[in-house]
Amino acid sequence: MLEKNAVVIYKNQVAVVCGSENDKYLIKYCSVPATSTGKKAVYSEQKVREKDFIVLTQNPCSSLEKILEYKDENIKNQLLETYELLISDDSTANELISFDDIIDLTFGNDDSDKKWFIYQCVVSSYEFCLDSDSLKNGQLLFKLRNQSEIDELKQKDYEKSHADEIKNAFIQRLKQKKLDLPSDSKFMGEVEAFALCKTEKSKILSEAGFSQNIEKAHKLLIDTGIWDFTKNPHPTRFGFSFDSAREQLGSMPQEEREKVPCVCYAIDASDSVDPDDAIGFDGKYFWVCIADPASSVLPDSTIDTVARGRGTTLYIPEGASRMLCESSLEEYALGLKERSGNGLSNALAFRLEMDEDCQIADCEIKKVSVQVKMISYKEAEEQKESDELKPFFELARRNLVRRNKNNAITIRMPEVRIKVCKETKKVSIVTEERFESNDVIQEFMLLAGEGAAKFAFKNKIPFPYVSQESPVFPKDLPDGWAGEFARVKCMRKRSVGITPAPHSGLGLSFYSQVTSPLRRYSDLVAHQQLRAFINNQRLLDKDEMLERIAAGDAASLAARKASRLSDTHWKLVYLLQNPEKTFEAFCIDKKGSDTIFLIPELDMQTVLKGCGETKLNDKVVLKALSVDVTTQNMDFTKVE
Repeated sequence: MLEKNAVVIYKNQVAVVCGSENDKYLIKYCSVPATSTGKKAVYSEQKVREKDFIVLTQNPCSSLEKILEYKDENIKNQLLETYELLISDDSTANELISFDDIIDLTFGNDDSDKKWFIYQCVVSSYEFCLDSDSLKNGQLLFKLRNQSEIDELKQKDYEKSHADEIKNAFIQRLKQKKLDLPSDSKFMGEVEAFALCKTEKSKILSEAGFSQNIEKAHKLLIDTGIWDFTKNPHPTRFGFSFDSAREQLGSMPQEEREKVPCVCYAIDASDSVDPDDAIGFDGKYFWVCIADPASSVLPDSTIDTVARGRGTTLYIPEGASRMLCESSLEEYALGLKERSGNGLSNALAFRLEMDEDCQIADCEIKKVSVQVKMISYKEAEEQKESDELKPFFELARRNLVRRNKNNAITIRMPEVRIKVCKETKKVSIVTEERFESNDVIQEFMLLAGEGAAKFAFKNKIPFPYVSQESPVFPKDLPDGWAGEFARVKCMRKRSVGITPAPHSGLGLSFYSQVTSPLRRYSDLVAHQQLRAFINNQRLLDKDEMLERIAAGDAASLAARKASRLSDTHWKLVYLLQNPEKTFEAFCIDKKGSDTIFLIPELDMQTVLKGCGETKLNDKVVLKALSVDVTTQNMDFTKVE
């Protein structure tokens, strides 16, 4: 039981016990402090429980007024001497010390009127730190700060009290692009946010006299050493994270699945880590087995909403930012279980029956388990005459002939792969090696899309059909790269709708994309519809489906832009890292005084003036003259 006039701390202010009643104490505290203009202090009383305050001293004080009046500037120096004594003793330097022990060591007496002022001095000192955990238990224990902690606190207080002076000095250094790093980097966070399109304006840029332009902000960050020239800002500018989705799919639900009666082959690049399709032939039917994340991702679930917001997996030279979580690959990608010895893969299969004219006589869609063998394009090419793979190559050739009869358009522009070393940021660019096996997989994916579209139309399933209007090519199309480029310019954009229409570029009357549900949201929606149908569950209506597809396509468009700009960024970094390298280039178009050249080794186009004598498909040798990663502008010059 506390005596009258015991001193306590209530809501971080001093109070005096006036009496007690039952399980509560009556305390007196200053509710309105006195002011320098002569306004007197106002005191209040309140009944509180013992757990609501912390006892500063049980010895009675003279009065609350005396406590609040007490001041002694010498106490701070006396506390410093106590700190130096404690910190020099190994037995106390790392131990918690009570407030009463600090009083005893410093003053050797227990004057209750002084204790509140002493307590404030201890709490506000650089040397002593109040232990927050002890407060919860109603104790006042302090730990001793080391010198580095003290210096850091002093620096923060100095910066706070000299904020305007420090800020102005920084602005002057920024104008000269001579920052004091790393200390100045904390001021540049606002500029970084602006350069990454996270904010619309930068006050720092305005104060330093720089324009509100993201490319110029990017250049300033490079010039001042905040960013390296290899920094790729483009995914962030479009709102994409460099991390994959975090929402976990978990294991596939247990459901009845038909066993595919043959081995299916996942033919992909040798370094692929997310195989989502595999093809098989059982002697009668061709099977296109596709990863089945729709078994777990239900419409409007959290995972579905996140995937819709991403639209697609973002592939950039630094890596992949996946539409679905990384952990989903082991469970849902095809062939990874077999490679690790964990069993069969579950899939949504498109069982195709082909007639003599290579038309789809029948397409059945089934939930299956399948044995998948992963092989690379190169390995498949080497085995294309084998009994296992030969049927795929034969059907793919026949299907290409069928599509070509329907005026399908095949365009072959250069394809390169950009690789970035994570540690050194060194860039390498290699031309993609293309095999007939690449075309085989393409043809089978088209057959699956065609089969799915016919299946959906036949069964009146609201479905995302993909179409494309016919291009109008000029009569005098040139050969070579110039001809391919001319075809590209004439191609129409694809459309997605609820009514099937011809896809002229593919030479198909019915088509939908269904082969990449792990990395393309529109394919995931298509799978959700197909699974709902075969499970006799509710289908999304046309409006619901189109709304989802439109949202996913908008995000996917942003991802494609981010990917394209990222590719260009790293190509420019490559040019800066290899300033003396020369490249073969081919004239692909002429517009007035401008001549457009294609550099196949880089899959890059550039415009030169003063090349009036150059003809389409003429070859020249070029060298980078200037490169600006911030604006993505580059100039080449001919090497004679």
